[in-house]
Amino acid sequence: MASEATTSTTRNTPANHARMGDETIGHGNSPAAWTCVLIMLAGAAVASFAYILASTEGNHDFGTLLFWAGIAVMFVGLLVGFVMRRMGYGVGGSKLKNNGH
Repeated sequence: MASEATTSTTRNTPANHARMGDETIGHGNSPAAWTCVLIMLAGAAVASFAYILASTEGNHDFGTLLFWAGIAVMFVGLLVGFVMRRMGYGVGGSKLKNNGH
C-alpha cells in the first residue's frame, strides 16, 4: 500500500507532466485526418436524415437510396483520408512542416 502512495505522488510531478506532453501520440492532428472526419460526418448526417425520411409515408424508396448514398460518402471520406495520408498529409507526413507542436 505504501508503494502505491509513493508511485502516485511521483507520477504527478510537473516534470512528469511535461514529459508526457512531449510524447507524440500521433492520432488525428493532420489535414488527412481532419478531411476524412469532415467528409464522414457529412455522410453520416445525410444517412441520418435519410433514415428519418425513409420512415415517413411515401418516401421509403427515395429515403433508402439517400441513406445508402450517405453510407457511400462515408466510405469516400475514408478513402480520401487514406490517399491524403499516402500523399504525405498524415501525421508526420513529408508535406507537413514540423513546427514543434
